[in-house]
Amino acid sequence: MPSKRLGFYEFFSGGGMARLGLGQRWECLFANDFCEKKARAYKSNFNGAPELVVGDVGRLSTDDLPGKPSLVWASFPCQDLSLAGNGAGLKGERSGTFWPFWRLVEALIREGRGSPLILLENVVGTITSNGGRDFRAILQAVGSAGYRVGALVINAVHFVPQSRPRLFLLAVDSSIHLPSALTTDSPTAHWHPKTLRAAQEELPAKLRDSWVWWHLPVPSAVQGTLSNIVEAAPVGVEWHTPDETARLLNMMSRANRQKVDQATRLGKRIVGTVYRRTRPNGAGKKVQRAEVRFDQISGCLRTPVGGSSRQTILVVHRDMIRSRLLSPREAARLMGVPDTYELPENYTEAYHLMGDGLVVPVVRWLEHHLLYSLAASTMDASEAA
Repeated sequence: MPSKRLGFYEFFSGGGMARLGLGQRWECLFANDFCEKKARAYKSNFNGAPELVVGDVGRLSTDDLPGKPSLVWASFPCQDLSLAGNGAGLKGERSGTFWPFWRLVEALIREGRGSPLILLENVVGTITSNGGRDFRAILQAVGSAGYRVGALVINAVHFVPQSRPRLFLLAVDSSIHLPSALTTDSPTAHWHPKTLRAAQEELPAKLRDSWVWWHLPVPSAVQGTLSNIVEAAPVGVEWHTPDETARLLNMMSRANRQKVDQATRLGKRIVGTVYRRTRPNGAGKKVQRAEVRFDQISGCLRTPVGGSSRQTILVVHRDMIRSRLLSPREAARLMGVPDTYELPENYTEAYHLMGDGLVVPVVRWLEHHLLYSLAASTMDASEAA
């Protein structure tokens, strides 16, 4: 193992969740994000973060990027690739920022400073965006730069009480020997779902030949439940009035209201999550409905923009029913962010920061079981030479 920390770049860094997950074995050499509000949170949590450059990735040059990283992490914007997005894909204004980022990666390679490892993270809609063309375009760009690549779909529900599937594309320089323990000969159902397997089969022969099925162990148990992260006296939100809670209950369909009734009969405190959805009412019209779940799993946190609703919680204890928005700290806990992390005081800023971020234990699992071993082997090889 290397005697010093491994260097990495963090593009589209948000609040620094990739950095939190990578941990103390890594040193952030450079970080970049366009959003000033997210940058303030990043700086407040990482000692001012002098390595953070705030601005458009398209305006960066390799002169802004110090040293040679062992890993480049990029969680490029998902809005145009999301199944709930506008369908613009990699041609969209937000997700299209992948291309100026990738031009920087290619420029580093030409300078002899290319990273042996690249991790690209995004929504699972990337796989099928524009009929799979966006997924193939990313893989062709990565493959043409001399990397072997494989993908995993990891749902955060295996680590935290939140359903949040995400795509992780891990590319490795073709010259690197891959330890057999880190790969498998065939896909596994847990990390390689049907959509991913189908997309891999449709790739051109050259990309299929260089594809890697990464091996990742399955975690043994989820850490915590929704009920034990919810605060009795939250900071940043207020409990709804009885009238507001009644209106929420009245927005529920009969099936959803029955879930609430069943929860009251349990005789114990139970927490559910509520999303507002537009649904047909059976008479040809669409109405707003409140849909609740009591399975101790939160729905996927989303940014409160573009029509997405903020998540509401419903706390039921016998005949008492209370409701409110999820607090910023509760949202952070659903992302696996430690309570020592300083959140923005503004509710919308804090919720946006979390809803747009990475689940820290997922990054930690990848670091522990794949990234560090791969990066350390390249470092050992270079030191031996």
